[in-house]
Amino acid sequence: MKTVHVTSLGCPKNLVDSEVMLGLLQEAGFVAAPEPEEADILLVNTCGFIQPAVEEGIDTILSLAELKEEQPDKLLVVAGCMVQRYGDALVAELPEVDLFIGTEGTQDIAIRLRQLLAGQPVPLALARPTFLMDARLPRQLSTPRHRAYLKVTEGCANRCAYCLIPTLRGGLRSRPLDDLLAEARGLEAAGVKELTLVAQDLTAYGHDLGPGGPRLLDLLAGLLDTTAIPWLRLLYLYPIRVSEELLRFMAANPRIVPYLDIPLQHVSSRMLKAMNRLYDRQQAQEVVRRIRRQLPEAAIRTTFMVGFPGETGQDVDMIAAFLREFTLDHVGIFTYSNEEGCAAFHLPDQVGDEVKEERRERLMALQSEISLARNKLRLGTVETVLVEGVSGETDLLLEGRLASQAPEIDGCVYISAGTCNPGDLVPVRITEAHPYDLVGEIEE
Repeated sequence: MKTVHVTSLGCPKNLVDSEVMLGLLQEAGFVAAPEPEEADILLVNTCGFIQPAVEEGIDTILSLAELKEEQPDKLLVVAGCMVQRYGDALVAELPEVDLFIGTEGTQDIAIRLRQLLAGQPVPLALARPTFLMDARLPRQLSTPRHRAYLKVTEGCANRCAYCLIPTLRGGLRSRPLDDLLAEARGLEAAGVKELTLVAQDLTAYGHDLGPGGPRLLDLLAGLLDTTAIPWLRLLYLYPIRVSEELLRFMAANPRIVPYLDIPLQHVSSRMLKAMNRLYDRQQAQEVVRRIRRQLPEAAIRTTFMVGFPGETGQDVDMIAAFLREFTLDHVGIFTYSNEEGCAAFHLPDQVGDEVKEERRERLMALQSEISLARNKLRLGTVETVLVEGVSGETDLLLEGRLASQAPEIDGCVYISAGTCNPGDLVPVRITEAHPYDLVGEIEE
């Protein structure tokens, strides 16, 4: 039996793809190896969204190629978005790789590996992405057993000027409602207590299924009715599609954690129009006000992009003013990456890298102060924490998360006293507050 080690890069949606590939391989008789040194086959599932992700992918591949040099019998396989984006150029530049698979070929990973092992040539074939996973596919979770992701859609129907997702992943493809509920029930049976719904635009679920098709509220109602999973989390919501109806539904159903990730990207109307985002500054402000009216305790996360072509200091001042006014819980600031193939690639007035970084650092420093102030409001309160296990920072502490902290994205709660097990939901009294993390003791 051949062993395989999977390295998954990029977003949670990519992680689900990696888990499905590993499930398919195990079903075909391959055995998972926890370390690359122990594996016959080294599989890397790449991200190709922006240049830093591509660089991370290349570095990972070259690192594994060095291991292959020491053990020439190993096979190196590269799959995913970076392959879909660069195709034949990667084949020419990375002769160390034995097999390349784009985003459309991952469902055939076992077949292609069998061909490779049999000595048959397996040429790169980049088809237009049309594949959509379903609950019948085997899936080997790589997350802790108490949490998992539910991939609701594939591709995207939005056409943001800076984004390659429709090119790499294809158009919006929504999974049938019954299929999603079946997978959720299976995950619950496996011990999942936090199910995070992921999509490029979760609020677009079902828009491709016709006027009578299901929508996000139908999916949420179905999950509440057919599972007892304690925490249901939503990633990601297009700002102007965060409706009053959705917020009222969340407020009435506390198992849907009051956490909204709404990537605003900017608040300058001029910049938003250039980015082909379908809202302006006033609408961005209104969505936050709407959330605060309907879900006053909700945690709001967003991302802003600085350095988009034509951006001025005044545009950045608008973001700073927005942060001060609305004091959001979690904010990511990213610098614009000028990617060939995007509509914005040839725009004039490109912003220099040094200026981009200065703008990012300025806004991150401001948000750090805001996050610290918001976290200090929790001092002395008793909060429900989902326990992850021993901290990755120090084995002297346990680690968990509030409902307001998404896994792998936001901060955490370090538990300095008390006993519990991974997956437990426990009351924790908050004793320390930091800009991104909290410290507390289990309330016996």
